[in-house]
Amino acid sequence: MTDTSFELRQVEGGVPVKMWTRGVPVDDKAHDQLARAAKMPFVFRHVAAMPDVHVGIGATVGSVIPTKGAVIPAAVGVDIGCGMMAARTSLMAHDLPDSLEAIRSAIEQAVPHGRSVGRGKRDHGSWGAPPPGVVEAWATLAVRFERLCERHPRLKNTNNLTHLGTLGTGNHFIELCLDEEARVWVMLHSGSRGVGNAIGSFFIELAKQDMRKWHINLPDEDLAYFPEGTDHFDDYVEAVGWAQDFAALNRRMMMGNVIAALRGQIAKPFEAELEAVNCHHNYVRRENHFGENVLVTRKGAVRAAKGVMGIIPGSMGAKSFIVRGLGNPESFDSCSHGAGRVMSRTQAKKLVSLEEHVADTAGVECRKDEGVIDETPRAYKPIEAVMAAQADLVEIVHTLKQVVCVKG
Repeated sequence: MTDTSFELRQVEGGVPVKMWTRGVPVDDKAHDQLARAAKMPFVFRHVAAMPDVHVGIGATVGSVIPTKGAVIPAAVGVDIGCGMMAARTSLMAHDLPDSLEAIRSAIEQAVPHGRSVGRGKRDHGSWGAPPPGVVEAWATLAVRFERLCERHPRLKNTNNLTHLGTLGTGNHFIELCLDEEARVWVMLHSGSRGVGNAIGSFFIELAKQDMRKWHINLPDEDLAYFPEGTDHFDDYVEAVGWAQDFAALNRRMMMGNVIAALRGQIAKPFEAELEAVNCHHNYVRRENHFGENVLVTRKGAVRAAKGVMGIIPGSMGAKSFIVRGLGNPESFDSCSHGAGRVMSRTQAKKLVSLEEHVADTAGVECRKDEGVIDETPRAYKPIEAVMAAQADLVEIVHTLKQVVCVKG
């Protein structure tokens, strides 16, 4: 591929960083964090930064870090297997009712979402008594989970079964969208929930302990790693693989419940999952690049190998895109996972007014209260600029605009 849209940044004492960020803001802290990751001695060839890149813990969100002989748990993060699922239905815009409030309410009732804490009270974002379908689905994961817990008992007392088929909080969402032909899609964003968070946090701390035990100095403690060939490396790779499977199943369970909720609100029979995509964007995977077998860690990045379908969502008032990968080798066959934040959650709450949030989400049936201002469209980079910056990574297949958005 001769036409490249990346900027090459050299890192003293490390591999280069290739950045697909033309026309998109990137703050200095993200540049610094990318440079620290590039200095790790086992990083292969270069680090790739996607247009939605922004500061994370240990590694930037929106980065692709290929490694040989080691893995960095914080470069995957704690929302292991977080990703997207989208499915086209046979419904058209004119099949939807004029008011979408009842549909939003039905989805909220069908899928536990958000989080509540209180002594002796059930968290409303989890199942009290998981329904039979969830219990049956959990059985496909249970044996492998028990094996993990035998080696690491701390993982057992986590929200696992009770979180399967639930949405969570933060930037996780369920949306009803219309494409360029006014066809109705269901799209959702979530990951491995409480159990994935527990796995990620446990192994990040374990890696830090190993670094201290071996007296290894790091540019950032959160870049603690497991060398290949050690017990903790094998355990982590196994645990991450399990959490990724949990996350993909979690999205499928939610999708089924959302479709069922829609059928309860729309009398017209319709098909679902005519075009379905289910993809991770926080994970690690063994792949072959530039003729060598490497571990590719994508933190806030989607696999975009040639012909592979992916999803790049905007914020809760912006467009989203179903894309097809172009297989750009320089990005390690990757693209962005969304728009990327330009404001922290705290900044958004301080800088964006409720009136601005209401205006920016006009035409969308969604929450319009102060509790979601940290997720308001102005807290994110413009999705159109993000897509323009990665034109050599993906091609747009469908452009979606949400009409219903359910937030945790």
